Amino acid sequence: MSENTPLLETAALRKLFKLRGGANLHAVDGVNIRIAKGETLGVVGESGCGKSTLGRVILRLIEPTSGQVFFNGRDIAKFKKRDMYELRREMQIIFQDPYSSIDPRKSVVEIIAEYMFIHKLFGNKLETFNRAAELMDMVGLARRYANMYPHELDGGRRQRIGIARALSLNPKFIVCDEPVSALDVSIQAQILNLLMDIQEELGLTYMFITHDLSVVKHISNNIVVMYLGQCVEFAAYGELFDNTLHPYTQALLAAIPEPNLESRLKEPKIIRGEVTSPINVKPGCRFAARCDYCMDVCRTRDPEFAEVSPGHFVACFKVSGK
Repeated sequence: MSENTPLLETAALRKLFKLRGGANLHAVDGVNIRIAKGETLGVVGESGCGKSTLGRVILRLIEPTSGQVFFNGRDIAKFKKRDMYELRREMQIIFQDPYSSIDPRKSVVEIIAEYMFIHKLFGNKLETFNRAAELMDMVGLARRYANMYPHELDGGRRQRIGIARALSLNPKFIVCDEPVSALDVSIQAQILNLLMDIQEELGLTYMFITHDLSVVKHISNNIVVMYLGQCVEFAAYGELFDNTLHPYTQALLAAIPEPNLESRLKEPKIIRGEVTSPINVKPGCRFAARCDYCMDVCRTRDPEFAEVSPGHFVACFKVSGK
């Protein structure tokens, strides 16, 4: 995929959830991704496709069923608890909901300082709170809010708290799990620009999870599209938007509203059919039941995630012929 040295890479990563009766729910199924140092990988897909689970499995917040996760060349999938404790400083997450993900009983400065106390980054409380105040400055949160509580702030400021907390341990890699989906459009732009400025200043690597392709285009170097636990298309952001190949990705792009009157004359592209169950999945393309180009082979065999042009990977028999 990317030719640059990957900071993070997964190999055949899977997460199956056991259900009653012995059935398996395929949340993440054979995912292979690479994220180069200092770059952003956008992970896109509709609700339930496994993108948030992928982020949590990579961070070992959820244990993988099988596969490998390489961080700085080390397979962390089998790290023990003590090793993961040390690794937490280098890998962090920004959660989707800026209210439920922070402790409502703590003040702003206490929330930001929480991880630093756990990892004993500084020798005393004064140094820790001083660093928390510096992080407030970095994320654009006025220091007058330091002793306020989350319920006294709006969603944008609460998300800045979450960003500051994620930065508190000086990480190299951050999973941004739909960090702007719960915010107003005007606030979304502010948070996206903040994340990009911080990335440039600190040299961070992001995995940016979202269901909105118009958002991910703004921040990503490369984009991977997921459907029912699998990657169906990967490309640089410009290539993906200019040369969209997978029928599912085409449908996602068609769903983006266009701010012009001529768009009213276009016939909307509607995905028909029922979503395939992710429980005990049978062989075959998982998008076959909803695809206008479905062939017999699509229902019997899994398409290979193949490179159809330099840096552009697609899992589709119609496109790759494999």
